[in-house]
Amino acid sequence: MTAETIIQSLASGLLMGLLYGLIAVGLALIFGLMDVVNFAHGEFLMIAMYATFFLFVFFAIDPLLAAPLVAAALFVFGAVVYLLIVRFAVRAKANAGMVQIFSTFGLAIVMRGLAQYFFTPDYRSVTHSWLGGKTVSVAGIFLPVPQLVGALVAIAAFGALYLFINRTDFGRALEATREDAGAVALVGIDKNKVFALGWGLGAALVGLSGAVMAIFFYIYPDVGASFALIAYVTVALGGFGSVFGAFAGGIIVGLVEATTALLLPPSLKAVGIYAVYLLVVFIRPRGLFGSM
Repeated sequence: MTAETIIQSLASGLLMGLLYGLIAVGLALIFGLMDVVNFAHGEFLMIAMYATFFLFVFFAIDPLLAAPLVAAALFVFGAVVYLLIVRFAVRAKANAGMVQIFSTFGLAIVMRGLAQYFFTPDYRSVTHSWLGGKTVSVAGIFLPVPQLVGALVAIAAFGALYLFINRTDFGRALEATREDAGAVALVGIDKNKVFALGWGLGAALVGLSGAVMAIFFYIYPDVGASFALIAYVTVALGGFGSVFGAFAGGIIVGLVEATTALLLPPSLKAVGIYAVYLLVVFIRPRGLFGSM
């Protein structure tokens, strides 16, 4: 094992970690806003990847151009999911926590089943995209262009989210609702509107991730499950409800995954992720950046 091999692996892990972070940020945003875990988060990613694939197949729209369209579509989808399902689940008078869990978990099963029925379990991929199969060399380190662009998109999206939350009126309303959903009604803020837009925003972020990942990852009905599991671990690692923690946690997960793949067989690369997570849970149960 040479120094060049280690650097190459860590660079790849960093690029994937930034994408993991973007996926997890949407999950953390929703949890921080409502204390609801979206167990259909992976299926949102799967739908985004299929949408990107079909835009490419039927309209010849490259995934890079399709990304904002898919993000916009997922924004609408996320808001609709809140208005039609989650809004009623959180009003449950008994066992509200279990109702919330099973409502999104049930949604995940339905979405996956529909995908298997309509799209078949076959693996699909985007061929001949603008970025597919290309690499660039930086100081002797070869970086795949799709992952590199995906990492840049993740950084730009997180930066835009940070400015949106901290510099806009809606961002301030989002933070206020997050702090005390009951009190904001006294100043004329419609919490259901804020929750719907928050769900839409979280879904849009995962939609953006899915569009980029469709360039270099196979698309099939169960594709979201593995990434959702990583997203849950990432959010818990960074701290529940912390958007910055989720993004930073994604970077850590990517680097740990790459390091584990160097030391253990690639099939066991997830071992390092869960080992680090358990270590953090024992030392700091609220996560690295959590305040709970």
